[in-house]
Amino acid sequence: MPNRALSTAASGMYAQELNIEVISNNIANINTTAFKKNKAEFQDLMYQQVNVSPVNAQQDTTGVSTNTLQIGNGVQPTSTEKIFTQGDITQTSNQLDLAIQGDGFFQVKKPDGTYAYTRDGSFQVDSQGRIVTSTGYLLDPPITLDDNTLTVSIAKDGTVTAQKVGGTSQVIGNIELARFMNPGGLTALGDNLYAQTESSGTPIIGSPDQNGFGSVNQGYLESSNVDIVQEMISMITAQRAYEINSKTVQTVEQMMQLANNLKNS
Repeated sequence: MPNRALSTAASGMYAQELNIEVISNNIANINTTAFKKNKAEFQDLMYQQVNVSPVNAQQDTTGVSTNTLQIGNGVQPTSTEKIFTQGDITQTSNQLDLAIQGDGFFQVKKPDGTYAYTRDGSFQVDSQGRIVTSTGYLLDPPITLDDNTLTVSIAKDGTVTAQKVGGTSQVIGNIELARFMNPGGLTALGDNLYAQTESSGTPIIGSPDQNGFGSVNQGYLESSNVDIVQEMISMITAQRAYEINSKTVQTVEQMMQLANNLKNS
C-alpha cells in the first residue's frame, strides 16, 4: 500500500525533526549553568496484519489466516527525558556561588508562593539582604544577611556562617536540599527551574552531605552536562535518518508513477 508507506516515512521525518530540535536546545545551552540535557524518546506505532496471498489463504484452528505479515505504521515521539548526570564543577571564587556535588536540588520560592527546584547555585543578595537566585527567587529556607555582615562561609553540610564587623562570627542559617525518587519526571520551567509532578514524586528534604544528599561546595558552579561531541554525532545521525525517510517518500512516489504508467499503457 503506497499510502501506508508514505505515512510511515512522513512519521519518521516528523520524529527526526523533533529530535533535531531537542539536540539543538542541548547545544544552545552548553554554557548554561547546571543545565541538564534532554533526550527524545520514540515508540513504534500500531502494526497491521496484511495478507501475503489473499487467494487460497490458509487458516489456523482459530480461523486466523496464517498467510499474513505484520506491517508497521511508523514512529511517534512520546516524551523528552532529562538526563540528570553530574556536570563539571568549575571554580569561581564567588562566595555566593554554590555547586551541588551529588544528588539534590536547591529549593526556591516563587512570587506566587509555589516552590521550584534548581541545580543553579549562582546566588545573589537582594535589597533586603536575602539570598536569592539570579532571577530573584527566594532561597528556601530563607537566609538573610544584615548590614554588619562582611563575608559568608558555607560548609559542605549547608551551614551558613557570617563573619561580622568586629571579628565575630555567627551561624545565620542552614541550606537544605531536595531530592526526588524520579528526578526525570520533573517539569522544566525555564530559568533553570524545575517543578514537581506526579511522576517525580514529592520532594524529600534533607541536609547536604547526609543521608544520600550531595555536598554543597562554596565558590564553585556546576557546568552543563552537555557533551558537544556526543550531540554533534546525534545530530548527524538524526539528519541522516531524516534524509533516508525523505528518500523513501521519493521512492514511493516513483513506484506510484510507474504503476500508473503500466496501468495506462
